[in-house]
Amino acid sequence: MENLLLEFQSKIARTPLNIQRYLLYQIDLNNRLIAIKGARGAGKTTLLLQLAKSHLPLESTLYVSLDHIYFFENKLYDLAKQFAQFGGTHLLLDEVHKYINWSREIKLIYDNFPELNIIFTSSSMLEIYKSESDLSRRAVAYNLKELSFREFILFETKKTVQAHSFLDILENHNAIATKLLDEIKPLPLFEKYLKIGVYPYYKENENVYIQKLQNTINLIIEIDINAVEDLNYDTLIKLKKLLISIASSAPFTPNITKLSEKIGVSRNMLVKSIKILERAGLVNELYKDTSGIGVLTKPEKLYLNNSNLMYALAKENTNIGNVRETFFLNQFKGLHEINRSEVADFVIDRTYTFEIGGKNKTKKQIANVKNAYIAKDGIEIGFGNIIPVWLFGLMY
Repeated sequence: MENLLLEFQSKIARTPLNIQRYLLYQIDLNNRLIAIKGARGAGKTTLLLQLAKSHLPLESTLYVSLDHIYFFENKLYDLAKQFAQFGGTHLLLDEVHKYINWSREIKLIYDNFPELNIIFTSSSMLEIYKSESDLSRRAVAYNLKELSFREFILFETKKTVQAHSFLDILENHNAIATKLLDEIKPLPLFEKYLKIGVYPYYKENENVYIQKLQNTINLIIEIDINAVEDLNYDTLIKLKKLLISIASSAPFTPNITKLSEKIGVSRNMLVKSIKILERAGLVNELYKDTSGIGVLTKPEKLYLNNSNLMYALAKENTNIGNVRETFFLNQFKGLHEINRSEVADFVIDRTYTFEIGGKNKTKKQIANVKNAYIAKDGIEIGFGNIIPVWLFGLMY
């Protein structure tokens, strides 16, 4: 354990606090068992270390990744027991899905060492609420989304931009944009964000970011998905084929029969595969109405999870109109109910209709629709029910 503590102290010393993710101040540390989910590359490890450095007593905190070689010969439960005996109060566990029987041991640690507070991270597709030891009654789960456009501005310019609620943007978008234009030029920043700014590791080397993102996609399918679903190699290859099919024509209206023939899987397995890719943070499903959605219900449309994935997978087939829609869907996902609109692109919270378009987009399509808006690209400031699409990247 001493070596693990030394490694943790070394990591803490190298952890910066100048740029912090939105979730850092939303986590209620009064809960004894906290799960942080998020796609590979979203920044979960940095978030854990920043939590330790800024919010927790370092003298009684330990961070460890469960793919560490220590666990080749040692059990997590035994580490927790020893740590508690030495006065430990906060145990931070990274990448729990890489450890066999993780949920069972975490449950035992939670039940047997009430002095220990546990925060653990997992890939976004890990089914915490269906785990074999039933952590659902114990764990409070948070989801770490990818970088918002607001956070990207901070990464790029070091300028802190205030987050705004959806309704605030609807009602005050002109004033919000006017104030921001005194500090930044949003359009070139937004163009860059759509291509390379969704995952924090883009800052390491922008020139090889797309290549790293492609590698990340492979790791998600071959390692993260397989760790949870235990799929054979042939099925993993078919998941990649499915992802490429979605990427090359997103927003993708799935014809389940034709697609299942093309990919080489049954209808039920195809629908299940789509769900797997969504839980893994690679695609987003869009429905007309979220009521009555079952395990084998096919979505109305399929999008990649974010615009960077489009540039990594579709490459020359990337369409700017699809990129805008993908961005808009991504920013709302998990924050508001978003569905397919009968007359436009999206409907938010079953009330607000949105058509997404370029700077020449007209109001014709939504002329007679109540609570309807145009989210327009290529403009710095809007008026009335025309709102710059980039402003919806300020919601978290």
